[in-house]
Amino acid sequence: MTPELITSAQNPKLKRLLALQEKSRLRRSEGVFVVEGRRELEHCLAAGYEVEAVFICPEIYTCHSERSEGISTFHLSKEIYAKVAYREGTEGIIAEVKAKYLTLDDLALKEHPLVMVLEGVEKPGNLGAVLRSADAAGADAVIICDPLTDLYNPNLIRASIGAVFTVPVVCCSSEDAIAFLKARGIRILTAQLQDSSPYYDVDMTCGTALVMGTEATGLTPVWRIAADAHILIPMLGRLDSLNVSVSAAILLYEAVRQRQVVVKKDLF
Repeated sequence: MTPELITSAQNPKLKRLLALQEKSRLRRSEGVFVVEGRRELEHCLAAGYEVEAVFICPEIYTCHSERSEGISTFHLSKEIYAKVAYREGTEGIIAEVKAKYLTLDDLALKEHPLVMVLEGVEKPGNLGAVLRSADAAGADAVIICDPLTDLYNPNLIRASIGAVFTVPVVCCSSEDAIAFLKARGIRILTAQLQDSSPYYDVDMTCGTALVMGTEATGLTPVWRIAADAHILIPMLGRLDSLNVSVSAAILLYEAVRQRQVVVKKDLF
């Protein structure tokens, strides 16, 4: 398919692209979102997402792929591309992609899964950073309960560096998530200050769900009641909490550490 050249920032296709970047309501109503950057788009394609259109700046993007065959492709000048690019330092490629929304029933969890659960976290950057840590730690899934931000928010995709596509992510209510975890015998460990043990003293080698809430209000009572154990990260300074993405990384890698220790013991 021969690329169509767009020479005006007032082009309707570019106006739609910008609207999809800025308006979560439009993304939800049309089931389409925007991916910017080569690395993020590669992860998106590898996860089986369907690309509807690609906007390329040939002066910047030089890595052409056969996977663009049959996809509506538009070429933009460097000046026009700069007007629609969401971030600086981008690689000259933006795509409109059909959204996919997984449900809890879609999760195919292995034995002794490691699941990250977030309740009511609203900052896209924090969610994206947690997804990035979940990917790095090999988590089996991330469950976002009662979400206050759009899963396909451009800031979330950017902060995750494409991990939103590499880790199975489900949005649902806290009640549904608790029922799902309990039915599968997955231990619920809630991160909270009250009545808690240091995270490194709690077993994470079995099926484990690490549950975190907002920095301001923490978890709602429904999670505290459902928990099999309450855990905390000791704070040795004057502050009483860490950024939720930092806390998530610490807990995820503690689970990794414990599981590696068990594997080494089994080998000997």
